[in-house]
Amino acid sequence: MADDRQVIAVAGAGHLGRYVCEELLASPDFRPVVLTRSTTTDTTWFASKNIPTYPTDYTPASILTILNDTSATTLISFISLASNAYITIHAALLQACQESHRCKRLIPSEWIGNIDSYPLKPAFYGTTREPFRQMLRAQQSVMWTLVHPGWLADYFLPAAKTYMKPIPHEFPVDPNGWRVCVRGSGEEEQSWTCGRDVGRAVVALCRAEGEWEPVTYVAGEWSTFNAAVKVMEKFYDRPLPRTEKPWSEIQKVLEAHAGDEELAEEAELAQVDEMMVMSYMAVPKEKTLRQRAKFFAGVGFRDLEHLLQDAQGVDFI
Repeated sequence: MADDRQVIAVAGAGHLGRYVCEELLASPDFRPVVLTRSTTTDTTWFASKNIPTYPTDYTPASILTILNDTSATTLISFISLASNAYITIHAALLQACQESHRCKRLIPSEWIGNIDSYPLKPAFYGTTREPFRQMLRAQQSVMWTLVHPGWLADYFLPAAKTYMKPIPHEFPVDPNGWRVCVRGSGEEEQSWTCGRDVGRAVVALCRAEGEWEPVTYVAGEWSTFNAAVKVMEKFYDRPLPRTEKPWSEIQKVLEAHAGDEELAEEAELAQVDEMMVMSYMAVPKEKTLRQRAKFFAGVGFRDLEHLLQDAQGVDFI
């Protein structure tokens, strides 16, 4: 029997991309294929899900061959780099889509916060993502959208419950070490979305008829880190030891690295800290809710409290 499901190609499906792959598998309309960096990439997880993998060197010709051989209709990237290699790889993805027989939709790797108001933040997005956005705007043969979910709420969960790897030096709440380091006052607005819900939203976008919007937002909740800590403490019935990193300390690091040609790890972390203190990760509420009604009426976006409750009842969220 012929398989009439649309093929969705996924590049860089390490963490968040796995949720997208699983939700594509759960849909009767789609099946995922995965582009991998080389033949040495561990593909055990994908094999366990019967998801085909295709090695590529991310040149246009290599990507094009995979897109045409699989008859993919959409290409989704989770390749996150803070260097100009991001531009090179994504330009190759775009060119391959333009030259392909069927793959005329592209979701590049962005996955952060409010780029409508703050398109050049964090600063390394200004030097990598913005140049590629200009390439997208300059062409008309490939439909595209930039998807932004704010923070991934999975970082509030124990590591064993999620595909998202712990980032205790970036995310204020460390549920594995059971501590919190609040940037700024902790009262700055944030937004976050569960990775599984992001995956379901991406599937809904793939199913949507008509044109995508240039930027697509999703959110499970708008809140603050102070409020999130209270939710965590109440749910687990234990206090979270707290430290703080003031804005003045973050500013000093940003200023010290302002003229750097290469992005040092300390500077990258400070740029992420700035996103918190300045509320750049809070996606615009009015637009997000409008798009929820337009594209995601069937997706149930969970807030932190409901995510913690759901995670408690399952081995893996």
